[in-house]
Amino acid sequence: MQINETSPHEVLHPRNWKPAKGYANGIMARGRMIFLGGLVGWNSDQEFETDDFAGQVEQTLKNIVAVLAEAGARPEHLVRLTWYVTDKQEYLASLPKIGRAYRAHLGRHFPAMALVQVVALVEDRAKVEIEATAVLPEF
Repeated sequence: MQINETSPHEVLHPRNWKPAKGYANGIMARGRMIFLGGLVGWNSDQEFETDDFAGQVEQTLKNIVAVLAEAGARPEHLVRLTWYVTDKQEYLASLPKIGRAYRAHLGRHFPAMALVQVVALVEDRAKVEIEATAVLPEF
């Protein structure tokens, strides 16, 4: 178990495992739980401004930050992200842009994550949907 300096949570990572890059294998947290439904890369008017994969990821991350703010939470309170993508190859090809967008909006906080390729999402233009769980510490 190791404490992440930028998070009020504890990262769970066995000492003999290779380092996880860009995610955590596990997170331990205590506090008020915040559950975000699957958010997609559209704006506040529910309109897609781009069909670019990385552009939709960036908007989705902005949307996550906006919903977290409604609870007084910040990106470092995230403990889990589940990504649903319609094209794994497009995701992999976009990783440098996705990484920049991630760091711009969520910083260097890496919660437990999973990524799943799906056949389609409910919103036809959506290329990515992300569910999030956060824990806001009780002070």
